[in-house]
Amino acid sequence: MNIVLITLFPELIQQATGFGVLGRAIKQGQIKLHCFNPRDYAEDKHRTVDDRPYGGGPGMLMKVEPLAKSIANAKEVLSSTAKVVYLSPQGMPLNQQRVINTAATVADLVLIAGRYEGIDERIIASLIDEEWSIGDYVLSGGEFAALVVVDAVARLLPGVLGDDESAIQDSFMQGLLDCPHYTRPENITGLAVPDVLLSGDHKAIKRWRLKQSLGRTWLRRPDLLDTVKNKPSQWDAEKADLLAEFQAEYEAGKINKSSN
Repeated sequence: MNIVLITLFPELIQQATGFGVLGRAIKQGQIKLHCFNPRDYAEDKHRTVDDRPYGGGPGMLMKVEPLAKSIANAKEVLSSTAKVVYLSPQGMPLNQQRVINTAATVADLVLIAGRYEGIDERIIASLIDEEWSIGDYVLSGGEFAALVVVDAVARLLPGVLGDDESAIQDSFMQGLLDCPHYTRPENITGLAVPDVLLSGDHKAIKRWRLKQSLGRTWLRRPDLLDTVKNKPSQWDAEKADLLAEFQAEYEAGKINKSSN
C-alpha cells in the first residue's frame, strides 16, 4: 500500500514509524509511506500555512492554497484515484470494519493531519473523499490519529505480521472483544492459568476462548454484542449457548468479575 501523509510535522511521523510491526512493514516495502509538508507549498517568505477564520473567533485555520497543492502533488505521486481522508473529530468513527475494507480495497491513500482549528470547509467539500474520527475527543493535531490509521491498516496487509492468524484473532475482527490470554508461569500468587488451556484439547480450548470472548463483550461492550446478534452471518446457536453458559457462571460467582 502507498500512503502519503500530509502534515506540518513530518519529523514526528518519521520518528514514530521506525519501530515494531509498522517499522518492519515499511522496511520490507509492504507499506510505502511519504510525508508532504504544506509549508513546502506556501508561496510567501514566511511559509505561512494558517490564517484567521472569517466571522472571527479564536484560533486559526490551515490555509487553502498550501493544502490544496499538497493534495494535488500527493495524487501526482500516487494516482489520480488515491483515496483522500481527513482525520477530524467530525468524521465517521474509525472501526475495524473500515480498517479491513481499507486494507483490502485501497492501494493509494492520502491522509491529512489537520492542525489549529481545522481546515477550510471548501477543501473538505471539493478535495476530501471521507472524514474519519478515532474517537469522541480532540487532539492538538491529526498526526497521532493518522498514525493510528496507518498502524491498524498495516497489520492487516499480507506478510506484515509474522503469523497472519494473529490478526484474525484480534479484538473486533469477528465483531467481538478478544478472550483473556495467559503465559508462564502457571501460577502467580494464587492466580492460576485456567485448566482448559493446559489440557492440550484444542477443541475445548477453542470453545473456551469463544465463550470468554462472548462474555467479555457482553460485560464490557454490549453495543458490539447487539451488532453481532443482528447479523445472521455472525450469530448462531453455538454462540447463543456459550453466552448463556457464561452468563450463568458469572451470576453464580464462578467467574472472577474483576478480571472481566
